[in-house]
Amino acid sequence: MLQLEGVGKTYPNNVHALEAVSFTVSPGEIVAIVGGSGCGKSTMLRAISGLDTASQGRVLLDGVAVTAPHEKIGIVFQEPRLLPWLSVADNIGFGLAHVPKAERDARVAGALQRVGLADKATVWPRELSGGQAQRVAIARALVPRPEVLLLDEPFSALDAFTRADLQEHLLDLWADVRPTLILVTHDVEEAVVLADRVFVMQPRPGRLFEEIVTGLARPRDRQSTRFENAKKQVLAALDRSLARPIREAEDKAPEGAALWW
Repeated sequence: MLQLEGVGKTYPNNVHALEAVSFTVSPGEIVAIVGGSGCGKSTMLRAISGLDTASQGRVLLDGVAVTAPHEKIGIVFQEPRLLPWLSVADNIGFGLAHVPKAERDARVAGALQRVGLADKATVWPRELSGGQAQRVAIARALVPRPEVLLLDEPFSALDAFTRADLQEHLLDLWADVRPTLILVTHDVEEAVVLADRVFVMQPRPGRLFEEIVTGLARPRDRQSTRFENAKKQVLAALDRSLARPIREAEDKAPEGAALWW
């Protein structure tokens, strides 16, 4: 179980980035974090990962404080960050050096199959498209079977079709061992597609503003009324978090409104 207890962050230049963030995420749960620029989403993710230290409060994994990068916590960034001197298969298996070769090969082959890249095992990262490279990055993060996987806007640089495709690949990989997923995103539709709960944050300093339970079964129908209602809930909370006027319920969202801005 992952717990944040009053987590805050003030940088040496006195920027108060995060204030008193507290929540608990159950094993296997998927949580999305959305909010305006400067609301501390990435700062919070770095604190959870152990890449950065909270100024106040603490992060606990199974009751133990996280104060440094942790073997049970994986992270995927916006850029794939693949190792260019390793093949696709070797990139995916990079974190499995301690695993017997037969098991390592089986895990890598299974992950490649899951993300639709079984025919790319021996190619170099430079030969992949952006979407393929990000699939490799996600597979690499999940094959060590972390207890928690953090995703910092992993699909934001991709086109809408590729992004939707990768969301499904992510859920396929997640279904194997069901780690806890915490996703930072600017895409409201992505948050509702993936998450069990959506946390809306308020900026300056970053803090939790509202929690929305999506209540949708998987696989999710993006065209359903319940899906649209969940999106409207998140959009309304985002508007309130910035003191914006609430959209009228009968307003039709223009094409592309899945992106908040």
